[in-house]
Amino acid sequence: MPLLMLDLDNTLIDRDAAFRDAVTTFLAEHHLPATDVTWVMTVDSGGYTARHDVAVAMNDRFRGRVPPTAVQALLDRGGADHVVLTDAARDALDRVSADGWTCAIVTNGCTVQQEAKILRTGLDRLVQGWVISEKVGFKKPDPKIFHAAADSVGAPLAGAWIIGDSTHADIAGADALGLRSIWVSNGRTWSPDSYRPAGIAEDFATAIDRLISAAR
Repeated sequence: MPLLMLDLDNTLIDRDAAFRDAVTTFLAEHHLPATDVTWVMTVDSGGYTARHDVAVAMNDRFRGRVPPTAVQALLDRGGADHVVLTDAARDALDRVSADGWTCAIVTNGCTVQQEAKILRTGLDRLVQGWVISEKVGFKKPDPKIFHAAADSVGAPLAGAWIIGDSTHADIAGADALGLRSIWVSNGRTWSPDSYRPAGIAEDFATAIDRLISAAR
């Protein structure tokens, strides 16, 4: 069975929307201006800013109004309590499994937070396995994490595909391994010149349809 490696945040699930919801709740609980959600989301930069740096920025901005422990609790959960798996994404996973693919999630992040997202959304029942960077000790695009994903489900890496939203972590990672990939654009335009995915899709469900068509 061919291997399909799937990114989690902003590919399978809308991580940014979930984190925005968590931040909105956080601001309301601490009687802070709701408009500060835009500032926090900018500092967070889609989760790519180091958590320590986000904590420092938030503690400085909200000094005297929010205890640092509350800020840390927000960042430790990272919106995991707010993530959802859309019906479209769930149906797409059903389609690709029915087409004979073995699916493994490959995600950067801390183990507790990422596994909470997987379990909350029921993804643990829809894929055959997952690897998380903190747990295995390698981050995308390091080839070792993709090898770990293949090993976790007992599938060969040769012939595998990768679907993800990060040009660097997912698509460059696939390119370095000589694997085909589909980039989930989320409304963005492809910019790197030195490598390209095999396909570009607006969202995860469309990416799955492109994969099934391309692999036949």
